[in-house]
Amino acid sequence: MRIESLDIKKIIKKTKEDRNFHGVVSVSQDNQLIFGKGYGYANRNQKNNNTLNTRFGIASGCKIFTAVAICQLVQKGLISFDTMLNDCLDISFPNFDSDITINHLLTHTSGILDYFDESVMDNYEALWDDIPMYKMKNCNDFLPLFQNNKMKFSPGEKFDYNNAGYILLGLIIEQQTGMKFQDYIQKNIFDVCNMDDSGYFSLDKLPERCAHGYIENEENNIWRTNVYSIPIIGGPDGGAFVTALDITKFWKALFDNRLLDKNTTEKLLTPQAESGDDCYYGFGVWVTKKEGKIYKYCIMGRDPGVSFRSSIYIDNNIQVNVLGNTNWGGYAITNRIEEELIKTIYY
Repeated sequence: MRIESLDIKKIIKKTKEDRNFHGVVSVSQDNQLIFGKGYGYANRNQKNNNTLNTRFGIASGCKIFTAVAICQLVQKGLISFDTMLNDCLDISFPNFDSDITINHLLTHTSGILDYFDESVMDNYEALWDDIPMYKMKNCNDFLPLFQNNKMKFSPGEKFDYNNAGYILLGLIIEQQTGMKFQDYIQKNIFDVCNMDDSGYFSLDKLPERCAHGYIENEENNIWRTNVYSIPIIGGPDGGAFVTALDITKFWKALFDNRLLDKNTTEKLLTPQAESGDDCYYGFGVWVTKKEGKIYKYCIMGRDPGVSFRSSIYIDNNIQVNVLGNTNWGGYAITNRIEEELIKTIYY
């Protein structure tokens, strides 16, 4: 099935009528760009438009980079998926279960209490009331937020989305390689994929073509940037900057086994933990099934001033990327496009 006939511009316009979208949408098939367009401003003060070459923060969408890095260390024999946390990280966690493995951390089944537990917290910005966001520059800067927490449940008991687990994975990468986490990802993932516009950039000195994240107050139409709302630089659990075109390069390199060998790539993409009806989590990636068969792989993220989704519909090798520099857009636009894809593919 080819998707050239889909009026993607019309689909997005309908969605924008519900609420204004600032960001970029790209749709490709068989690695060929079918549609790519920017909406709104990357910088509202200077009125710089969003384009396909704009770099966007993607929040938790970059957990897959951390997962790929861990898988690379497994391939090298430095660790295994069954390695215990205590055996690969020389940091004390006095209240953690000794049975926590790397697999548990990758699949959000470790049972540790997250530093941002969405079941009891609804304001991510409140994290920085006691620890300023401008001090969150390294993996170990996050340790005071969860190092002494008690367990939420026993390892392997269930799926419970967890950012702290990916901070631990980043610390493992640093200890096993002797490299700073961001430097490792740059050299072993971004450079390998030729993702020349991607990186972990500090919010106080963003390079050219970076979109500023905006938080909007709908009641009075007032906006502000997210510069004080998220860590000053991204890390293992989120915060990298990418372009829509670079995300396409990443997926291609992953499926071409340039980042991992075939068996390890399949392991990363295999449903590991059930998170809901027909929805599973692999290693850093969401996996959706339809009628018992894998239908879609997805990476996603949302922070104050950030909305991101990148989806691969594997039956027809279709990729949909939505990168937004406001809280809204990734989910709604992806769903509208997906609804039309389903109609075309299945009906």
